Amino acid sequence: MEKGLCKPQAEDPWRVLEFYSGIGGMRYSLKRGGVNAKIVEAFDINNIANDVYQHNFGHRPYQGNIQSLTAADLDRHRAHAWLLSPPCQPYTRQGLQKHSGDARAFSFLKILELIQHTLHPPLMLFVENVVGFETSDTHVKMIEILSKTGFVTQEFILSPIQFGVPYSRPRYFCLAKRKPLSFENQLFNNQLLSTPSPLFGHEDDSLIDEHDQSEKIWDKLLQSCEPVETFLEFKNTINPLETESSYLDTLSVSTDASGELENDERDRSDSNSWGQFSVPLSLIERWGSAMDIVYPDSKRCCCFTKSYYRYVKGTGSLLATGQSKKDKASSLEEQCLRYFTPREVANLHSFPEDFHFPQHVNLRQRYAMLGNSLSVAVVAPLLTYLFTQPSGL
Repeated sequence: MEKGLCKPQAEDPWRVLEFYSGIGGMRYSLKRGGVNAKIVEAFDINNIANDVYQHNFGHRPYQGNIQSLTAADLDRHRAHAWLLSPPCQPYTRQGLQKHSGDARAFSFLKILELIQHTLHPPLMLFVENVVGFETSDTHVKMIEILSKTGFVTQEFILSPIQFGVPYSRPRYFCLAKRKPLSFENQLFNNQLLSTPSPLFGHEDDSLIDEHDQSEKIWDKLLQSCEPVETFLEFKNTINPLETESSYLDTLSVSTDASGELENDERDRSDSNSWGQFSVPLSLIERWGSAMDIVYPDSKRCCCFTKSYYRYVKGTGSLLATGQSKKDKASSLEEQCLRYFTPREVANLHSFPEDFHFPQHVNLRQRYAMLGNSLSVAVVAPLLTYLFTQPSGL
């Protein structure tokens, strides 16, 4: 290679930098994907997220502003791969879609610019973001820089539903390798795919695309998923809320015009108190028509956002614990609605059982960090595919 690093010997780990590390979704994905990798440094500006990361991995990420990093700072780590999950707000409807003009996009653009100034540029990059990033001017700039610095890319829009998880969370992914490294399936170079076929050695679209809305394909896709019940803390039909104090059943919870909860008394971090997860009748009466309700035997639930538990509209599904999907004709009040717990949201993100939050992290913070995280079930095979080298290289 004209400049920079060579890939490690077979027995040596890939050296990896993890940008916007959050609560460690990328690191868990590397482990689940069986990648022989060592995180040589992680970076995140969020103090609470770094508390969670340190609690689970015994390492505290660098907490300075990523924009302040220099080429020399990055060269010092001699990392083979950079994994990046930059802020998504510049590319969402709620984020005004200012793209690269949004200050929250500046640090990501700065990192990309540094590639061409480093003495040891990475051999591989992995970028995760929301659907919509692929049509942004930030994406245009990213592809321009990667092309100019000798990278070839393969891009994907994938959802956990395509991997058997009953969770609709489509996300954009960019996998990039610097020549002469190459992908196993070079047929898909410089393409944007919405099927995971290449990850499993297929060169066609024989695996299912979540975005194909035909009834036959959709039914087949959902049938391949585990039921929601598999991801719950309690797998039986007993409603844990029935054993709780019933004070929340009559609690008057005020909301604003967007359905935001204004009762801070519910914001506790003691996950053993099941009452805090029940949906008060006052919310059901006011916002019931806007709620996405799922059942233990459902094969799909909506994406949980960082505002779950704070807002009741468009932030994630609610669980009907009083009955199965087949009996959903009864009123909402009779369905014993509750929020998914943070552990259950983590399960739907495919985080391992040994993932935990520190005790001081409150409930809203837990939901917020999970909502900003990624699906390990999706990212793990993508990283396996990225780090796998064709034979002979």
